[in-house]
Amino acid sequence: MNSEDVAQSFKTHFNAKPEFIVRAPGRVNLIGEHTDYNDGFVLPMAIDRAVWIALTPRSDGEVRIHSLDLNVTAQFHLKSLTPGTGWIEYPKGMASELQKLGCKLSGFDAVMTGDVPRGAGLSSSAAVELAVARAFAATSGFDWDPVQMAKVAQKAENNWVGVACGIMDQMASSACQEGHALFLDCRSLEIQHAPLPAHTAIVILDTSTRRGLVESAYNERRQQCEEAARCFGVKALRDVSVEGLNGRPAALSEVAFKRARHIVTENDRVLEAINVMRSGDMKRLGELFNASHDSLRDDFEVTNESLNIMVECAREQESCHGARMTGAGFGGCAVALTDEDKADHFVQAVSAAYRQRSGLEANVYICKASEGASVVDP
Repeated sequence: MNSEDVAQSFKTHFNAKPEFIVRAPGRVNLIGEHTDYNDGFVLPMAIDRAVWIALTPRSDGEVRIHSLDLNVTAQFHLKSLTPGTGWIEYPKGMASELQKLGCKLSGFDAVMTGDVPRGAGLSSSAAVELAVARAFAATSGFDWDPVQMAKVAQKAENNWVGVACGIMDQMASSACQEGHALFLDCRSLEIQHAPLPAHTAIVILDTSTRRGLVESAYNERRQQCEEAARCFGVKALRDVSVEGLNGRPAALSEVAFKRARHIVTENDRVLEAINVMRSGDMKRLGELFNASHDSLRDDFEVTNESLNIMVECAREQESCHGARMTGAGFGGCAVALTDEDKADHFVQAVSAAYRQRSGLEANVYICKASEGASVVDP
């Protein structure tokens, strides 16, 4: 997918050239899993798969978007926003929250398309939200502030769409820099950019299994973390050090202690990962990936058989420095760190091994670290 493709589609649909083309990427979380709702640290990376919108402003307050992927057109008026259902709720939610912020919005005609795989945990919804935000900024002329726009997108998803997400996905889609992962402190929202080691490929390995009953399991993990924080006498598990785990409270159950141990050690791994990325130490970064997966499997218990098989298949390859599940767990994707010049061979070998052991076909994506939401020349 590129700007020429989406511009041509706009021309076909509206019989005119678009005035603006915007894009916003999906993301993969490199390390820092389930730490976000514990006020901890995460390290996502924007991927080179994105949602694209070609658009031309309208003066009547109408927003009309044709989805190329679904081959449907939906529209709404900026002065009469009412909740409904379907994909158009994401753009409507963004319009609602931007207007609450005081932005004077202009409508537009648009075509939208994307190549972020849906349902794989790569944040296609955040990419839609940030692409729409970029579209409104282009037509309405307000200044682009990546952190503020990420907050707006999170509110749209929380308040309008009704999904209680954290801010990591929106921040990655909004604020990442090309060639870098984004360190995010989920308490302060402080961000730093950490460079990927040279000659590194990030490979996303989709198990082709989807999360079942993840919401109840997610809520249960969240409650267990809150229980552990109360027992340790802290606001959130982010405030417990690795050494502090030794002072385990007597009232803390074994299960809640294991959950806490994952969160505390995972935060430590994220902080170390930033330093080893800056020093270009790919070997140590891979070791941190491996330790993260093992902790998610054994202490947080959110992997499934397919994820464990996928990670084993990846780690067996000589070019693989480390692999771990990424996302909420119970299915979805793993992420591996491998040598750039051996990535194609790695993909073939892992796909074949996974097929043999699981009977499933993997969807595999070799990714580059891309920049956050941006305007592209039409």
